[in-house]
Amino acid sequence: MKRKWQHDRGLEARMLLTIFLLAVVYLAFLAILASQGAGMVTMLVFISGFMLLQYFFSDRLVLKSMGARVVSETEEPELHQMVSRLCAMADLPKPRIAVVETGMPNAFATGRSPNNSVVAVTTGIRRQLSPAELEAVLAHELTHIKNRDVMVMTIASFLSTVAFFIVRNSLFFGGAGSGRGRGGIAVAFLVSAVVWIISSLLIRSLSRYREFAADRGAAVITGQPSNLASALMKISGVMPRIPKEDLRKAEGMNAFFIIPAVSGSSIMNLLSTHPPVEKRIAALERIGKDLGTA
Repeated sequence: MKRKWQHDRGLEARMLLTIFLLAVVYLAFLAILASQGAGMVTMLVFISGFMLLQYFFSDRLVLKSMGARVVSETEEPELHQMVSRLCAMADLPKPRIAVVETGMPNAFATGRSPNNSVVAVTTGIRRQLSPAELEAVLAHELTHIKNRDVMVMTIASFLSTVAFFIVRNSLFFGGAGSGRGRGGIAVAFLVSAVVWIISSLLIRSLSRYREFAADRGAAVITGQPSNLASALMKISGVMPRIPKEDLRKAEGMNAFFIIPAVSGSSIMNLLSTHPPVEKRIAALERIGKDLGTA
């Protein structure tokens, strides 16, 4: 049965605002680097080419980085049936389904559109959660696909990565024969660092809001926000027992996970990709009261 879906205007507005602000930051970034001797055409070709690669192959890159394997309905009939049922409720085309062989309990979604998407779960999360809790987690990931925030995060994150690359390799622009010398290199390094910091804060702010939005979507799709709250408590409780080495390997995927692999406190949580689990559970409890399930 399809449930009435309400577009999250708050999320849509934040995605548009984040993309706009990032565009302003990146245009200024390119202009300043060009003024220091970097070829504008070369930079645009480099960035455009990699953005196209990122857009069309992001799902494959993410799956490969996690060691995820796409599974058929014959291999995982129960998982496929669960996703098919949720997609019917959410009015979504069925995504591909992947499994990651790891004890870390987690799940993520990737892909450039609802018609080209993948939902992945780890073997660890399947062992830890009940069927109802796993269904709630899958509904959360499907909401990311329905909201198209996976695509926005992929695009938004890319140029931030480019800026970080320049910070680490500041000699990329302006070599010894450039006439600008060390002064130009220093300016490129400083500007890249500022761009990376600003874009990272914008992206992480959007990432935190999209998690609340996906939690709301999962509650609407399943009609049982308490199941997702229970799943979040279980996952966050198990995560500290996972070997640190395994968590560090997956840390680069934090923005895509339902619970970050590695988290820590920071001033006002500005550097966190996710809201605190306690706040997410409190929000789900409020949704449960509104739906009459609490």
